[in-house]
Amino acid sequence: MLFGRQKEQDRLRQVIAGAAAGRSGVLVVRAEPGTGKSALLDAAAAEAGIRVLRGSGVETEAELPFAALHLLLRPLLGGLDALPEPQADALRGALGLARSSGSDRFLIGLATLTLLAEAGPLACLVDDAQWVDRASLEALLFAARRLDCEGVALVFATRAVSRDLLASAALPELVLEGLDREAALGVLAEHAPGLPAHVRDRILAESGGNPLALIELPSMDVDSLSAGPLPLPHRLQEAYQERIAGLPQDTRTLLLALAAEDLDAALRATGLSVAALASAEHAGLVAGGAFRHPLVRAAAYQGATFAERIAVHQALAAVSEADRRAWHLAAAATGPDEEVAAALEATAHDISGYAVERAARLTPAVPDRVRRLTAAATLAADSGDSDRARVLIDQAAHLGGGSADLARLRARIEFEHGSPGTAWRLLSEEPSLLVEAARVAWSVGDLDGLRAVRDRLNGDTGTLISGAIELLSGDPGQGLALIRERASEHRREGADGLRIGATSVALLSGDLLTAREHLLALAADLRSRGAIGWLPGVLATLAEAETLLGLGRETASEALAIARDTGQVRHAAHAGGLLAYAAALRGDDPADARGSSGESLGGAGYAGEGDWAERARAVLDLGRGRFEAAFDRFEALATRPLAVYFLADQVEAAVRGGRPERAPVDRFGRWAAACGQAWAAAVHQRCLALLAEDPNDHYEQAVVCPDLPFQQARSRLLYGEWLRRSRRKTEARAQLRPALEYFEHAGAAPWADHARAELRAAGEQVAAAQDDALSALTPQELQIVRLAATGATNKEIGAQLFLSPKTVGHHLYRAFPKLGVSNRTELAQRVGGL
Repeated sequence: MLFGRQKEQDRLRQVIAGAAAGRSGVLVVRAEPGTGKSALLDAAAAEAGIRVLRGSGVETEAELPFAALHLLLRPLLGGLDALPEPQADALRGALGLARSSGSDRFLIGLATLTLLAEAGPLACLVDDAQWVDRASLEALLFAARRLDCEGVALVFATRAVSRDLLASAALPELVLEGLDREAALGVLAEHAPGLPAHVRDRILAESGGNPLALIELPSMDVDSLSAGPLPLPHRLQEAYQERIAGLPQDTRTLLLALAAEDLDAALRATGLSVAALASAEHAGLVAGGAFRHPLVRAAAYQGATFAERIAVHQALAAVSEADRRAWHLAAAATGPDEEVAAALEATAHDISGYAVERAARLTPAVPDRVRRLTAAATLAADSGDSDRARVLIDQAAHLGGGSADLARLRARIEFEHGSPGTAWRLLSEEPSLLVEAARVAWSVGDLDGLRAVRDRLNGDTGTLISGAIELLSGDPGQGLALIRERASEHRREGADGLRIGATSVALLSGDLLTAREHLLALAADLRSRGAIGWLPGVLATLAEAETLLGLGRETASEALAIARDTGQVRHAAHAGGLLAYAAALRGDDPADARGSSGESLGGAGYAGEGDWAERARAVLDLGRGRFEAAFDRFEALATRPLAVYFLADQVEAAVRGGRPERAPVDRFGRWAAACGQAWAAAVHQRCLALLAEDPNDHYEQAVVCPDLPFQQARSRLLYGEWLRRSRRKTEARAQLRPALEYFEHAGAAPWADHARAELRAAGEQVAAAQDDALSALTPQELQIVRLAATGATNKEIGAQLFLSPKTVGHHLYRAFPKLGVSNRTELAQRVGGL
């Protein structure tokens, strides 16, 4: 019976009942040691009514990659063959069941999600999560963020710390406080009945409502425990150490080995039998071959002498294999040892760098130590542990580490965390990293940074940077010509330096269809290989191309979801800005942008950041007729990458806002002529029409723009408006009808309202706006519906979108009634018709 935990038990019951009903849920239980986290999980497991998986972090294994995940998933490993092959291979490699393939670390998290989903409904209870190794915790957190309707309840119990990986995940939390007086008296009555009143009151005061203290203090000297500044858990641990010290030597040895490994390994390493644990069981320290509480484990390990710990780790190494052997040898090392360091460095799937870091500490030769510290820093940065990466970089630098490699890594961390200026400075201080400094400067439109780098470079690379500067701030036609020429030579000659890939050249040249084709192929390749970590950047760039083409927002939504799940802040901000822009085109406030499942992005730190978010505000101003504000916003972004695509918007804002002399029509015209794209020439004609006394011929050419239907519709709207004001209403209606049809289909409410008003003014009866059936779907539902309409199975869709098949089925279940269909055949017909 648990005393005083009714509300907490009810909370866990709700999460587990949801899983039993097919709704997944996640909960983090936080509490001080001894407050009853484990007891709460035990009670939840006992009454779950569904399958239960139990796992626990172990302090001595906190740096052993995937140790906790292996323990947790062991009962499910028979289902590995049912997973998509890349996921199964990744998980087998991570858990040491097959040779490691070096898979994307996020693919291991996806495999964990799929394995749990296929086994649902189940309750997955992870105790002592503060000691779960980072690799396991990252995999479980990736799964936790993507849980939906698989019937999985994932509960973590952890220490009450304010800053850790679980805290940064922003999952729902339940905090356990100390028991109130009534509940505390209930615990004492059950475990220590008949205490004198003064002893009982002293224990109540000393315990602070801590259940473990209430159970243990009656058997201890309360007066001695009350002395000194140590917190209660430390005082309890000292008491456990005193109890262990009074046990026979064999028992203490076996307890020490058990604190560092499982019971089977401990018995083999010590040569003892389980009978040696009998006195520890009688002392209330172990039960069923396991410690009764983590504080007992800590007391058994930390209370041993240094020599005793070394001897036990040596014995455990002798009976262990591969990775675990390396870790025990490292724990037994008393000084530098290259053989042990090399074994640690070879540890499979050291995705967080702890093994390499430990190897560096054991490395005798300074150059090798620097190399390993740098490698550990890189792995730490890859896993999102930037603070630890910075510490390792500093240590490598102190030993005289290569300044270029460390500067590149420092710059990468700064850039990813929103400090491009610092990143540029670090890179520009190293002559060998000037090209990378130029890339950083280009990405944020830093003209001074680009010029500074160009002045220090010679040959084609300097010329290429000159082209970038011209494209951003000078003659974009000349700049584009230089970039195309030099990029072509780099590809042909295989030269080193600043390489502009075919996709980048296509984007800079206005060839959006080619850019999209390349990016779709790259994304498909990454999906097939399960390279999840690379996807957010590729998808965000793909979403840029699709946004400029006037296509839907589902790619940006997926990019945001994966970027959030993988902790890639910069790509999340990029995708969030694109969603904010899509919201503005619909006439919504950018702060009301929605994610892949329809969740609000407001306050999440993504909508409202970056160039695209500011463009969102500008285009919203333009659509609502706030032309002066729109012009000021577009002008402020005029030197940013891809700004040429918005020069036409700036022209319209300038002309309609009464500032035609500031319209950058010539600049856009030079770029349009150089890029050679029909859509750009058509949009340039629209710009000329806005400034012409007789714009008819310009508008006639502007509306011939089939590649970019959104731009074509905007040209038709402006042309129709001019025709209507010129009393050519029949011709006006011929332009305004297709414009309105497109805007309504695209959900571009401000432009649709404008077109509808113009049609009415031109003498046509216009029906109220009709909802597009597809617009009722969330971006994720729309992605799934389109794939299902091609005949893809739930498993195939899940593998492509990194979702569980059950989640795919749930989204289809919700989408069918929205589309008025009841099966996949009808779905294919319906989607094809729309």
